[in-house]
Amino acid sequence: MNSLEHILNVLKKRGVTVPQIAKIVYKLQKPYNPLLTIESCEESVYAVLAKREVQFTLYTGIALDELAEQKLLPQPLQAIMEADEGLYGVDETLALGIVHVYGMIGLTSFGYLDKQKIGVIRRLNDDKHAIHVFLDDLVAGLAAAASARIAHQNGNSADYLTNF
Repeated sequence: MNSLEHILNVLKKRGVTVPQIAKIVYKLQKPYNPLLTIESCEESVYAVLAKREVQFTLYTGIALDELAEQKLLPQPLQAIMEADEGLYGVDETLALGIVHVYGMIGLTSFGYLDKQKIGVIRRLNDDKHAIHVFLDDLVAGLAAAASARIAHQNGNSADYLTNF
């Protein structure tokens, strides 16, 4: 099994699939790209997931969520994770590592998703039977990065050059 297949399996085990993330990407980019397809959004999510640094970030956050579920973290971290403390912020900081791969547009999209909690992000955030302190933000980071990737691909630099 290659590294992409492995991270896809890890995500699936936690209830997250590429089509779920692609729906968020589609919602973010459709207003700016009328020819956008859900398939191109899925392709962009796969491209982001193929990056080793993204995979390592996901492994780290998911491992912390799983350790918290098993009550294996030291205090006060265990209590912070169980309460999903609003001021914790490490979860967003880790997710920003994914977002920054694709620049400022990814950052603004992440901020929007962190507040709006669209689709699977909302389900993870509201799940009372599992701890997803990191995963909801990591999925938002994935969606924001995949969205930014599409935006960068569809930007026409020649348009900007003619305006100078």
